[in-house]
Amino acid sequence: MQKLRNTTTLGNNLRTIRKKCRLTQEQVVARLNLLNIEITRSYYSRYETGELNIPVETIVALRYVFQCSYDELFQNIRPDIQ
Repeated sequence: MQKLRNTTTLGNNLRTIRKKCRLTQEQVVARLNLLNIEITRSYYSRYETGELNIPVETIVALRYVFQCSYDELFQNIRPDIQ
């Protein structure tokens, strides 16, 4: 299973988009479960805080739930070039 490295920015983007959609974490989780993404609210909250990596299929499902673009999901995320 591929995963994207989670950052606080991605978590912040998820929280911002969720609130813009006027959804609670519980509602997001319920919609993800309907899309066969088995997740709990406490687990999802750890995505928003940047504690957990997000599987690619979950990113795709979140885009569908939020009806947003990938650009919006990944807004302000820049490569860490040293």
